[in-house]
Amino acid sequence: MHKISKQSMVFLLIAAMIFIPFGTSALAESKAVNNDISASAMAADLLVIRPLGIVATVVGSAIFIVSLPFSALGGNTKTACRKLVGDPAKFTFTRALGDF
Repeated sequence: MHKISKQSMVFLLIAAMIFIPFGTSALAESKAVNNDISASAMAADLLVIRPLGIVATVVGSAIFIVSLPFSALGGNTKTACRKLVGDPAKFTFTRALGDF
């Protein structure tokens, strides 16, 4: 009885080692990047997302200016600038239209 369970365990292990790579490659293929951007996505980006990005950049700049003395004392001025001003500005002005 022990020999049969050992053989079946070895068989299941070998089968898993054979079939798991096929499943992961199929999963990776289904998650391929889709470069087709629809007109509605572009319109939504232009009319809703970009203005919100501009507001986020302005608000982040104001928060950065207020927090500048504290971040200078803490030694993290560059990080605060990047997170509060740079990232929203990059999201708003440098990405392709409709690419969220």
